[in-house]
Amino acid sequence: MGGRFRVETGCRVALTGVTAPLEIDGHACAANAAHRADAGAEIRIGAASDGVWGYLALSGGIETAPLMGARATHLRAGLGRALEAGDSLPLGATDPQAPCLALGGPLPDESGPIRVVLGPQDDRFSDEIRARLSDAEFTVSSKRDRMAMVLDDVTLPAEYGHDIVSDGTVPGSIQVPASGQPIVLMAESQTTGGYAKIATVIGPDLLRLAQMATGTQFRFAVLTRDEAEEALIAARGAEAERLAALRPQAATRLTSEFLLGCDLVGGVWPGDEVVP
Repeated sequence: MGGRFRVETGCRVALTGVTAPLEIDGHACAANAAHRADAGAEIRIGAASDGVWGYLALSGGIETAPLMGARATHLRAGLGRALEAGDSLPLGATDPQAPCLALGGPLPDESGPIRVVLGPQDDRFSDEIRARLSDAEFTVSSKRDRMAMVLDDVTLPAEYGHDIVSDGTVPGSIQVPASGQPIVLMAESQTTGGYAKIATVIGPDLLRLAQMATGTQFRFAVLTRDEAEEALIAARGAEAERLAALRPQAATRLTSEFLLGCDLVGGVWPGDEVVP
């Protein structure tokens, strides 16, 4: 649902992750681009029209005291607390002359099935159930958070038992408990689990799955390990290209600071030279 924020020191801000209205002091601003917010400016973010998780980036970062090497809040583990109205967060140092960058073009329209690699316990499932994984249409349920996502409409019973000796899990692991209802582990997943894992969502597609709204229907597609590695290499290459293509964006409100940062002179000639 967004929110309302006030910056007490000037900084650059950017909204990404979702499509949502962004205003700085009443001026509409595009997402996926940096914008300058002067001291005292009010930032308003409206409701998202697509996506689930939105991110407000602030130049300098939020400079709270690190805990266990991070500044993140993890309520389930009792680390930090949820923000409340009136809370203030200190920002780190920022360069006031740094340009506001924007993408060189639109983000790709990513669609299609969510790609997975079978295993590590796919041998506990029959050939019919392994085929169901890629043939059936799953639905994102309302039982979801940053730890895991439960899927509806399709069950994946394990012919040789769902319980295993606990072993390592990673974000993207698709665990299947005794109910047969698959559970995809997400960004804040636990590190071990005792349910059979029929497959693992590849890294680039886990981000896309996380942004699917509750009720969204989708399919899985099974890749080989080599295909999954190629997909990861391609995703990293595309990200590097997008970062390399970042360009300073034109200011919607011309300020002395902006103009002084621009190259407004096309060339210089001696006064006695005839210019054709």
